Amino acid sequence: MVTHVPAEAQGDERGALLAFIEEQRGGIRRALLGLTEEQAASRPSASELTLSGLLKHVAEVEQGWIARAKQEPPAVKRDETNWHENFRLVDGETVESQLAYWEKVAAETEAYVRSVPSLDDTFPLPNDPWFPPEGRVSVRWLCLHLIREFARHAGHADIIRESLDGKTAFELVAQEQGASWG
Repeated sequence: MVTHVPAEAQGDERGALLAFIEEQRGGIRRALLGLTEEQAASRPSASELTLSGLLKHVAEVEQGWIARAKQEPPAVKRDETNWHENFRLVDGETVESQLAYWEKVAAETEAYVRSVPSLDDTFPLPNDPWFPPEGRVSVRWLCLHLIREFARHAGHADIIRESLDGKTAFELVAQEQGASWG
């Protein structure tokens, strides 16, 4: 999992944006290292947030934004009847299945961002009350939005993980790489 984003190749804005998206995905994935399903679903604070719930949420959000950019419906339609399922695993979903799903979504994102003629290309925002009427955003905006969304939730994931077992991101990276911080 990426923990440092190297400088982009000269003029490769798409590559730079995708690298920062992947870096933030890594922060969320890293928080799940070595946990059981029960630990990943636990709530160590008054918040409803869990690591497995955050994982499901970010995968679903990313898929939904890429679908909107392609002017397709999101894979899962959320409304007031099922919004609560956006942040928790249901119906046999597991951390492993959500990680595999997110990997597919990430590949779709990369393919889409690399295939559009320009990062300036736009698509319509959904007709939801929190978006401006007939609003449009660019593919560049979409990438920056995903970076912001993932960074925010990677921070949540760090706090939840440290609350579960005291492990910090540095320790988890070392654990993943078979090293130790001493």
